[in-house]
Amino acid sequence: MALTALTLLTSCAVGPNFKKPVAPEVKGYTPSPLSTTSGTMNVAGGEPQRFLSGGDIPGEWWTLFHSRPLNALIERSLKNNPDLKAAQAALSVAKENMLAQKGVYFPSIAGSFSASRQKTSAVISPTPSSGALYFNLYTPQVSVSYVPDVFGLNRRTVESLNAQTEQARFALMATHITLSANVAAAAIQEASLREQIAATRELIAISTNMLQILRTQFARGSASRLDVAAQESQLAQVTSTLPPLLKQLAQQRNLLAALSGSFPSQGLAEEFELSSLQLPQDLPLSLPSQLVAQRPDVRQAEANLHVASAQIGIAVANRLPNITLTANAGTVALAASQMFAGGAGFWTLAGTITQPIFEGGALLHKERAARAAYILAEEQYHSTVLTSFQNVADTLNALEQDADALKAVAAAKDAASVTLDLAKKQFQSGQANYLAVLNAEQTYQQAMINLVQAKANRYADTAALFQALGGGWWNRADLTKDSN
Repeated sequence: MALTALTLLTSCAVGPNFKKPVAPEVKGYTPSPLSTTSGTMNVAGGEPQRFLSGGDIPGEWWTLFHSRPLNALIERSLKNNPDLKAAQAALSVAKENMLAQKGVYFPSIAGSFSASRQKTSAVISPTPSSGALYFNLYTPQVSVSYVPDVFGLNRRTVESLNAQTEQARFALMATHITLSANVAAAAIQEASLREQIAATRELIAISTNMLQILRTQFARGSASRLDVAAQESQLAQVTSTLPPLLKQLAQQRNLLAALSGSFPSQGLAEEFELSSLQLPQDLPLSLPSQLVAQRPDVRQAEANLHVASAQIGIAVANRLPNITLTANAGTVALAASQMFAGGAGFWTLAGTITQPIFEGGALLHKERAARAAYILAEEQYHSTVLTSFQNVADTLNALEQDADALKAVAAAKDAASVTLDLAKKQFQSGQANYLAVLNAEQTYQQAMINLVQAKANRYADTAALFQALGGGWWNRADLTKDSN
């Protein structure tokens, strides 16, 4: 006991003590600060968006789109998605392994009992004091073993496993955020495809009508065969764009079903329309100093760096002496009724110290490998931080360009609408033929497809911004309840 107390008082954990990396000293995400995007009047989804520096990300950021079907689908996905459940199980595995390693801090106690029937040789001294050749032997005993953590081998091992638990915890958060963002992106894409398909079918109908008119004019001699062939080619080109859109829509539906934990054959109740979504106008923008604490991938890289630091201590401790204390106590009796009689007891106390002397340089090279692994983890951490800032900057620039693109596309749509109105009036007054009207309608429908795509880009990149900023996991009780 005195030896144990002395070793615990004088013990230390060898190897470096982990220091949390400091946040990058940058003041913004882009060379020029962004405050408000441009807006487009009289267009749903064309509202200007304001970036609120220092704003907090809500834990359920998707509710800012004000779509009940989207809210329901994401919540169902968060309950049923197998990848998320696997990440939850991985966290439980890591946590239990860490708690199991903590058990090494305490003595190991085991009880045993053996009963045997024996016969000794008559030519040697009899084993029992009675001289009997045949006898029973009953041996109950308790064994205690304890390994004092003199050089911190177990403490560094627990530290490493605790950091691995943090890795698993932030992997769960990353899976949660990625899942919700993927569902939102797929729903937005589905809504976009629906409107593109509707517009494409209108284009096919217009082109078919134009072809019929040209064929009639050709029969009357007022149109050439070249005009008919050109329109046939145009119709074929427009028609060929419909099957890929239908394929993409089916794939998006299948993706949404899989993300929500369902089979494609089970169908999906929700259908999405861009008109049912509201564009969030006030976008919280975390401070750059907060981003490294909010991004799960950065926190995973930090935990991996912590693991590498602890592994150095483990490698160093494995080269140092190891002390084992053991105690054994019990009784030996010839009859079960005599097991606890006086004089039947025995005990043993022992201490062992083991110092590695020669292992062919294996332990030295393992330590060097652990130090190199720390450098590797450190550079991977820096790379992850740079990527996280790049993601935010890319998304901010995308939102700015999306707003400008929507404005330009909306202007093109308005111009096509004016052209269509003029063509209709000229046709009604006899100043133009119906072919001019159909051409104007075709241009208008193509402008509508471009407008749908531009609106969808704004919604999708808005969701991407919430993901790039960390997804607000720190504001969800179900993700933070086990963080301490």
